[in-house]
Amino acid sequence: MTSYQLFATHTYEYLAAEMCALITARGFEPGTIERRHFPDGERYQRVADSCDDRDVVLLGGTVTDRDTLELYDLACTLVYGGARRLSIVIPYYGYATMERAVRAGEVVTAKVRARLLSSVPTAALGNRVYLFDLHVSGITHYFEHETHPVHVYGEPLVAKLARDLGGDDFVLACTDAGRAKWVSSLANELGVDAAFAYKRRLSGERTEVAGVSAHVAGKRVVIYDDMIRTGSSLLGAAEAYRNAGASDVVALCTHGVFPGDALDRLRASGLLSHIACTNSHPRTQSIAADNVTVVSVAPTLARALGCDPIPESPAPR
Repeated sequence: MTSYQLFATHTYEYLAAEMCALITARGFEPGTIERRHFPDGERYQRVADSCDDRDVVLLGGTVTDRDTLELYDLACTLVYGGARRLSIVIPYYGYATMERAVRAGEVVTAKVRARLLSSVPTAALGNRVYLFDLHVSGITHYFEHETHPVHVYGEPLVAKLARDLGGDDFVLACTDAGRAKWVSSLANELGVDAAFAYKRRLSGERTEVAGVSAHVAGKRVVIYDDMIRTGSSLLGAAEAYRNAGASDVVALCTHGVFPGDALDRLRASGLLSHIACTNSHPRTQSIAADNVTVVSVAPTLARALGCDPIPESPAPR
């Protein structure tokens, strides 16, 4: 089994600690990065442990522009420091919804970020970028040169969460028809019915939920989306399922982004009895609520790298 030296950007140190705790004796050795800020706000970073001729994992996300540059700076430094193989692991790929231009002149930020990371110098045995549950799988085709992208699917983790939330009899649903195919496929694997809420346009960008596609009366509905940001679409769908007679509605997502007071508004709505997500986004580290479950992606990412941690995932918190 390959032994990796694991480094992380500042916002993903929590996940690096989890991965090392799972498999320090079976594959991961933590690396140290010194950080401080100068009075003018510029950042000082130093890779404190030698990575010469090592297989190196750099864990970080493109959550903000600052995080993206930190990831890029460290990746370049690790290659310059002699890493023989570099694996960049990105639990949350920011700007994933900006994967195409709708209007002339729009910046396709998902592609620009991929090109930036593709310009990291190539380690002796190559660079790989592991991307967890992308909003659009085609983003992998934006990476260039010698950078090899790997899409790490979270479907097994999502399926287990859906089953834990839904119990023996539930309907797996989505907020609109856009993810209906994916949800239908997962529902088929779980042996449950699938549903989606369909919308009608009122004016401009305003829409409302006009109905649901399946019989949900008397059943628990588990709504899945790859990410929850403001939650406006989720609340509209949850209300539609409630109005259609659902006995209970819970929400499940891979990436819990929850900007500002989004999570508080979702919980205060009274439409959702429970919310579950993974810890792929750093903001989930500040969640402390009885009706919110956060599970770790550390085992999933470790397996993608070829390190089989332990048979079970860490318990939800």
